[in-house]
Amino acid sequence: MERSKTRIEDLALIGDRRTCAYISKDGTVVWYCPGRFDAPALLAGLLDEEKGGLWQIQAENLRASTRYYHSDSSILCTHLATASGELKVEDFMPIGASFNGICRMLSEAPNQLKVVLSAKPDYARQAPLLKPEPDGAVSINGSMFLYASHPLQVQDDQILCNVPAGQASWFVLCEQAAGITSEKIKQAHKVTQESWQEVTSHITYYGPYEQQVRNSLRVLRLMTFEENGGIIAAGTTSLPEVKGGFRNYDYRYVWLRDAAMIGSALTRAGSDGEEERRFLSFICDAMHHVEEPVVPFFTLDKKPAPGELLLHHLKGYAQSLPIRVGNDANDQLQLDAISNVLLAAKLIYNRFDTREHWELVAWLADYLTEHWHEKDHGLWEETQLQHYTSSKVVAAVSLEYISEHSQEEEQRQRWKSAAADIRAFVDENCLTSEGAYAAYAGSEAVDVSAILFPIWAYVDADAPQVLKTVEVLERDHCQNHLFRRHLVDFDAKQEGAFLAGTFWVAQYWVMRRDWQKFKEVMEAALAFMNDVGLMPEEGDPETGEYLGNIPQTFVHASLIGAVIDYKAAMEQESN
Repeated sequence: MERSKTRIEDLALIGDRRTCAYISKDGTVVWYCPGRFDAPALLAGLLDEEKGGLWQIQAENLRASTRYYHSDSSILCTHLATASGELKVEDFMPIGASFNGICRMLSEAPNQLKVVLSAKPDYARQAPLLKPEPDGAVSINGSMFLYASHPLQVQDDQILCNVPAGQASWFVLCEQAAGITSEKIKQAHKVTQESWQEVTSHITYYGPYEQQVRNSLRVLRLMTFEENGGIIAAGTTSLPEVKGGFRNYDYRYVWLRDAAMIGSALTRAGSDGEEERRFLSFICDAMHHVEEPVVPFFTLDKKPAPGELLLHHLKGYAQSLPIRVGNDANDQLQLDAISNVLLAAKLIYNRFDTREHWELVAWLADYLTEHWHEKDHGLWEETQLQHYTSSKVVAAVSLEYISEHSQEEEQRQRWKSAAADIRAFVDENCLTSEGAYAAYAGSEAVDVSAILFPIWAYVDADAPQVLKTVEVLERDHCQNHLFRRHLVDFDAKQEGAFLAGTFWVAQYWVMRRDWQKFKEVMEAALAFMNDVGLMPEEGDPETGEYLGNIPQTFVHASLIGAVIDYKAAMEQESN
């Protein structure tokens, strides 16, 4: 029986805080990059189910039932139904065990199963060389090893395993030869559970939207590179913002802006600070690898990300091409990325009474002071250089905030003076003829990023220019309570609603104490959280289809920010 094609909304995620794998509702592993998030994929069926590689469980009349995570961990349980009964699949990636890879534990088979691994190394650019090993494993190009509870067979370019009805089974795809036994798997399961308990102990949320926030915290933990604290934007590449279109990008890197916003959200949510402070250390270490201009994102080894390589041999998700590995925005000037690092540092300093990495933070503030007047590529990484209003506003706010921590009067006044100059520039150049905040100086367009200005405390929530901005956003950029952004390079009406921006609007309504609008916007955005808590970058307001890479950590951090403000407001009203 042929399986249905995987949709973005069907995906679940497992990981070991080094890399991750994506699993569809029917238990098929459709994406896996061994070793590191941004390493070449061994399984890329998400981008081409015929050529990219899949790891399937096959049985007569097998269909998806339910799935869930064990507590706050990333151990995934998938229940699959058959005419003869139910099959439970437990998937996880070991943490703290003697081996790395993917473990799959299957309950007693209700009828005969066939498990098929079709590995396609290096995004299917290498032929799979499959060799049976003396210990019963099968090696894949000498670097990956499949172990199983039942005999494995090599047939053409696939590894097959038949599991008789009534028998439980297990499978381990290892990054090294490890002599796997059932006892080793049980031990790996135990230490992985313990490891996740330790990871989750740094922050636990209770309150409104509790499950959605806990889901988001899981996502942020899964997308964190444990070795150094880098937080990637998403674990996928080239999932389209427009189906069949060309807006398909590689998000498996650490964006300064995104990671800073994530760190800020965690700090405000009551974290003990470990993750956020490691992020600040990541940025400081990474800065030693670059010269001016400050690059907006890094690889997980703290180096500027590579430029784009296009993969032409795969079809792409929903025939959306090109498939990109790497990212050509790696040399852009993005003033908001630098500013958000300062905002994250300010929150860490205030919360934990510290000034760690001050030398680098001060250097970034000086950089903004010297370069704020330049055109940049903006929040949306446009190719067109402009004086983007959001870049100017967040630069002013970050300089004002970080100046509070300076112990040198001349330095403090220099940053405050630059912030005042920026404010004057915005007042003079960045309002539309209607009186709303313009997307960039001289433009009549309005962008959803302007809703952040009162959230950043740049301006009052009920200031005339903010009220006019909200009016224009609701009139021109809102559909079914979901908000699109404005793009210079592309007609944003062709893409989906931008979910992070939609959560920003919800956060704004908390400031205005308009609970009806807050809940309408929140529920519209949360409709794009799937059954295991993952959210994509965008969603189609008409069809409900998921668009873009998933899970988008920027979106989950924005959700947390909106809920934390809502919880604080509710507590204020009850006192």
